Amino acid sequence: MFDGMKIASTGLVADSTWISVIANNLANADTTVTPQGGPYRSEYVTFQALSSSSVGSSNGVGQGVMVAGIYQDQGPLTVVYDPTNPQANAQGDVLYPNVSLPTQMVDLIQASAAYQANVSAFNSAKAMDVEALTIGTTA
Repeated sequence: MFDGMKIASTGLVADSTWISVIANNLANADTTVTPQGGPYRSEYVTFQALSSSSVGSSNGVGQGVMVAGIYQDQGPLTVVYDPTNPQANAQGDVLYPNVSLPTQMVDLIQASAAYQANVSAFNSAKAMDVEALTIGTTA
């Protein structure tokens, strides 16, 4: 009976993780030195559908989504010539993170919209379940 809320809640958790990763990328967009050494590398989230059961009450219907992993973008770093920077190499170049602010903002809009869609789905499922529980209780 509560499958709709359960499925929507998996989306909320996954979208919340996605938004956190984007926020971390934005916060580290200018971080040239990390504790691991070198500049920060942009991260991204991948999702995986939760498998459905071919038997039982789900009857082959998907059971939601989960975060499959958080990965670092291995794309090229940004090189900026700044010989006055303490992080500059012998040629005066400084390596900056491969965080694309426009890409991160578009991803944030998409993640926020997905989160809001899951909130709406959760609320709709909750309202339907409440109505189902009241069937036969009114005269």
